Amino acid sequence: MGAQLRVYRRRIKSVQATKKITKAMELIASSRIVKAQQRVDASLPYTSELLRAITAVVSNSNAKHPLLTAPATRKRAAVILITADRGLAGAYSTAVLKEGEALNNLLKEDGVDAEHFLVGRKSVGYYKFRERAIAASWTGFTDQPTYENAKDIAATVIEAFNKSAEEGGVDEIHLVYTHFVNMGVQEVRVRRILPVEVIEMSAADAKDAKVLPLYEFEPGPEAVLDALMPRYVENMVYTALLLAAASEHAARRRAMKSASDNAEDLIKNLARMANQARQAEITQEISEIVGGADALSSASAGS
Repeated sequence: MGAQLRVYRRRIKSVQATKKITKAMELIASSRIVKAQQRVDASLPYTSELLRAITAVVSNSNAKHPLLTAPATRKRAAVILITADRGLAGAYSTAVLKEGEALNNLLKEDGVDAEHFLVGRKSVGYYKFRERAIAASWTGFTDQPTYENAKDIAATVIEAFNKSAEEGGVDEIHLVYTHFVNMGVQEVRVRRILPVEVIEMSAADAKDAKVLPLYEFEPGPEAVLDALMPRYVENMVYTALLLAAASEHAARRRAMKSASDNAEDLIKNLARMANQARQAEITQEISEIVGGADALSSASAGS
């Protein structure tokens, strides 16, 4: 009985040590969420102005540019998957990989081959384990991405986009990432960033829309779009990286809070079982003492 009590006490100490780690990770993730949100908010003004500039070019010209024009036949598509470098974040990376598989199936049904550009060790490990082709990969910065990381990714996919189909180029670029809505909600989203989807408005909607001023482009709309395209892709990738980082920290905080709560419940159950074992041990000792005393009194009475 004493051995069983020692086992319970060792397990309680082990779970308590684990709880300290998960609680610390929960607090760290909570502090990093705030910083990630601030970085997302800081990038929004640039994003809105960039999209406004592209809208102005599209609205005031009839330029045929790869940024806007979808090819007649689609052969290859670049798929950028943004997952985490580390685990202990619940189903964060799994949800992105699952959505990526759904996108692969849709592209396959349309006769389009997917070229995978992977961000994060989780996606790289997933594809390497299944011996799938990887066009390019980046790791080591998913929890704190920088604009330089986004530029590196954007330069690689733009290079593939500018290549012809005969040279192994891609016709479109898709982005799969986790969008940070709030502390409790994060959604996996799929977005086509190239070619840009141009939405035509009806006459009724156009009356209510803000009227853009007339522009003259020097040297021309095509040159302006050539200059805007890399910045547009860089910004889209960077924004996705920031939103994914915030989502990763939120998922890790939620997972660590759940682990801490489960550890607390396990400690209570083990403490209850240890108390029962201790009570049984005391009861057994009392029974042995009483039995010994009865034996001594019976012996003395017989003599």
